[in-house]
Amino acid sequence: MDDIDRFLDEDVGAGDATTGAIARGEILHAEMLCKERCVAAGLAEAVEVFARLGADAKAMVKDGDWLDAGKVALVVEGSANAILAGERTALNIVMRMSGIATKTRVLVDACRAANPKVRIAATRKTTPGFRKFEKRAVVLGGGWPHRSGLYDMVMVKDNHVQLAGGVVEAVKRVKAGTSADLRVEVEVTSMEDAIAVAKLGVDVIMIDNASPDDGRRIATEIRKLAPRTEIEASGGITGENAPDYAAWADIVSLGSLTHSYDSCDFSLEVTRVSKGKD
Repeated sequence: MDDIDRFLDEDVGAGDATTGAIARGEILHAEMLCKERCVAAGLAEAVEVFARLGADAKAMVKDGDWLDAGKVALVVEGSANAILAGERTALNIVMRMSGIATKTRVLVDACRAANPKVRIAATRKTTPGFRKFEKRAVVLGGGWPHRSGLYDMVMVKDNHVQLAGGVVEAVKRVKAGTSADLRVEVEVTSMEDAIAVAKLGVDVIMIDNASPDDGRRIATEIRKLAPRTEIEASGGITGENAPDYAAWADIVSLGSLTHSYDSCDFSLEVTRVSKGKD
């Protein structure tokens, strides 16, 4: 059972009790309508939801494109049982992914006005079981998914520093105890720690919870010591102040991309009913 099957099983379970009692074999044609301007995302997944139930769906716009209010995002035709069973699952995916993609695109555009090369990154602050879809929505919005989980990148954070007894010791341990293929990122909160880590040759230094001005000063010193090390800004960053961080950072990461977005408004409307057999 993959994610789409699991989502459908959660909602449909043993069957759609309401439609099962009402339907008499009718064939429906329906349209998924966009109710507000947004970046479309999740349409490929919505098409697959309907396909799993035996309905024929087609996206009318590409995921990642802007979609205006009132436009049709997807059309679907099939049995009433299939379409109404998949309606909510398809809408839930599209509404959430489009919300994330739209928030990301707006932020990317604002930040790249300050620094055309900056990457806007997601974090692991995602919905359990829905991470890969939320990360894909970030990518569709022009952002960067960052690491997928704990397994594909080393990230030394405050609790790891506490565990090791210091940031330098923590970095030495991960360099000695992890695969050389894994990128190493280290979180710092002070100039002192930033300078110490820069001398160790890590891939990314994350400046956490600094003001834009303090972050810029720390970043300047890091680049003097380690010009090839990427610098990430994180912590306390909002849509309003993100461009101030983007001006000097290589990466700006925000958990809010995937935990504090507004879902976009879509609906599924039946436009034609073909009478089936009793």
